[in-house]
Amino acid sequence: MSAALVVAGLKKSFGGVAAVRGIDFTVHAGEAVALIGPNGAGKTTTFNLVNGQIAPDAGRVTLAGDDITGLAPEALFRRGVARTFQITATFASMTVRENVQMALASHARHTPRTGAGWGRYLGWMPAAHAARAQALIDEQGLSADAARPASELAYGDLKRLELAMAFANAPRLLLMDEPTAGMAPNEREALMRTAVAACRERGVALLFTEHDMDVVFGFADRVVVMNRGRIIAEGSPDAVQRNDEVRAVYLGGQPVGAGRGHA
Repeated sequence: MSAALVVAGLKKSFGGVAAVRGIDFTVHAGEAVALIGPNGAGKTTTFNLVNGQIAPDAGRVTLAGDDITGLAPEALFRRGVARTFQITATFASMTVRENVQMALASHARHTPRTGAGWGRYLGWMPAAHAARAQALIDEQGLSADAARPASELAYGDLKRLELAMAFANAPRLLLMDEPTAGMAPNEREALMRTAVAACRERGVALLFTEHDMDVVFGFADRVVVMNRGRIIAEGSPDAVQRNDEVRAVYLGGQPVGAGRGHA
């Protein structure tokens, strides 16, 4: 596998408190990597450094060899970085299809740059990127909901809509922040199975944070574990579960079940 995301020597402090202390890790194309750790470990800061929410004090972040260190989220989007959020980010008044069409139009830079152009654009939208939007909707199992407003969707379906919108950007890197938060167990499994399979098929690097250990150990190819701003373990789910330090600081001293595995 070729390296897609490379994090090297990344550091970040807040008011003299070191949140991230010179960490290094890689995510390969088509690989799913989980970033986990106890509260205060630095994983959220790391995630925000990668996705452009904050700038690092030192270190580099590269995507497919291009330096993306410190770029803002909009610039990262244009470089092929897509993200889903703990709280879904969709257009509630638009239909499922229109949400995905909007994402496709944004990727193609077809959206208007001034307020005056929006009326004309929204009138044109029904025909814009229709076939590709439908394919992404079908992939997420939302075919029957394509004409429904996003505001009417159940929470799990909103998560799947957000994933369809993320893939509309044809990303090279997909960042998923607590992707299964608030979902029922069967919905969590279905969402992650779809996300991992789509990333593998497209050669997209997937980095996600997650508190549900069944999700982490069932769907991650590799797991990166942080504590107090440092990486304390990295490897396969089985190897990480057997790591004494990980079990002591995060898993409560007990190995976690192997999860359901990849579908």
